[in-house]
Amino acid sequence: MKIAYITAGAAGMFCGSCMRDNTLVAALNRLGHQSLLIPTYTPIRTDEQDVSQSRIFFGGINVYLEQKFALFRYTPWFIDRLFNFPALLRWVSRFAVETQASELGELTLSMLKGTHGNQKKEIDKLVNWLAQEVRPDVVNLTNALLSGMVGELKRRLPGVPVFCSLQGDDIFTESLLPQHRERCLELIRKHCQDIDAFIATSQYYADFMADYFAVPRQRIHVVYPGLNLAGHGGPRPDRSGEPFTIGYFARICPEKGFHQAVDAWLYLRQQPDAPRARLHVSGWLGDNNRAFFEAQRARIAAAGLLSDFLHCECPDHASKVAFLKSIDVLSVPTTYREPKGLYVLEALLNGTPVVQPRHGSFPELVEMTGGGLLVEPGNIAELAEAWRQLAADPTRRADMAARGAEVVRQRFQAQAMAEATLVIYQRYLTTGARV
Repeated sequence: MKIAYITAGAAGMFCGSCMRDNTLVAALNRLGHQSLLIPTYTPIRTDEQDVSQSRIFFGGINVYLEQKFALFRYTPWFIDRLFNFPALLRWVSRFAVETQASELGELTLSMLKGTHGNQKKEIDKLVNWLAQEVRPDVVNLTNALLSGMVGELKRRLPGVPVFCSLQGDDIFTESLLPQHRERCLELIRKHCQDIDAFIATSQYYADFMADYFAVPRQRIHVVYPGLNLAGHGGPRPDRSGEPFTIGYFARICPEKGFHQAVDAWLYLRQQPDAPRARLHVSGWLGDNNRAFFEAQRARIAAAGLLSDFLHCECPDHASKVAFLKSIDVLSVPTTYREPKGLYVLEALLNGTPVVQPRHGSFPELVEMTGGGLLVEPGNIAELAEAWRQLAADPTRRADMAARGAEVVRQRFQAQAMAEATLVIYQRYLTTGARV
């Protein structure tokens, strides 16, 4: 099977969706299928081997220029390619990451208008390449914000089913200004009528997005995230005699709940007879969230606890794994309903139990793995109490971690994710109809 998997770069950030897409395509290829990971806007960034194509479609510079200046909507394609060099797009990404989603409303609308928008030329480039050179059996868009091209895909690739992965689309959409958000949702819901099927990363998200995008629930299938097991697991360092260490590993930003982790840690340390718990944090820290991070650090300094706080840079896969093995529990208390939760699976695979809010995909992951505890979202005292319980019971922590790691190895690994995805593709290729 030849699969065109169209993903969206995240402006130089480590992005969970990009990492999942990269892992899935690599696994599909290992199973003998010709799966192409086609980046749009910017190159993707992953801490594993990048299997994406070198050519970038919808290059971020061209998309911006076409939105702002009518001239660039008609320039020859060979001129456009000058702005699509991966190195140039990576450099520009350093500035693009600071752009707030709320400022991107008009551009998002234009993209969703498809061939009636300012980026019509970019759709022509991608669809021509797919139709003339790739000739895929299946096309998979990795988010509904790319759905402006669906009409042209169906026209130029007759009989080829088009799928759309659902793995966080609402988070960006909800960040737009109200006047843009409603118009974007209207266009996405219209395009969804032409998409053959959807693949969500959790039962929660499938249920939620069926209502959010007005899609019949039976057209949304669930395939849980899977990890490439290579480089994970193995022995953990001897931590006997070390203080109990709480870890946070995710993008350092308000929506991931970093401030709530700090709130709960400070609360815990203020309690009578509290353990001398440390807080170690890691993950992508962009310039746009640097002030937010420094504000939290200042709170820690004001409490006199900087000696028990550590911010670790983890620029690659090995350092991420080492970080996850160096902590006793992982908590990422997101303020939004997380659709994937890759860091939960990674922590368990490396012998670390989790404490997570009872919303989004977390209840499913914790219940399926038995690898942690759930607390009321936003309840700082309950989060701190869960940490206290685990700090006092190392045997319970070890049992949770062992049970969770075994389930992740069996049910949440890359091959299982790829095989489940192929079953869905094959069903639509065989029947030629929506089911």
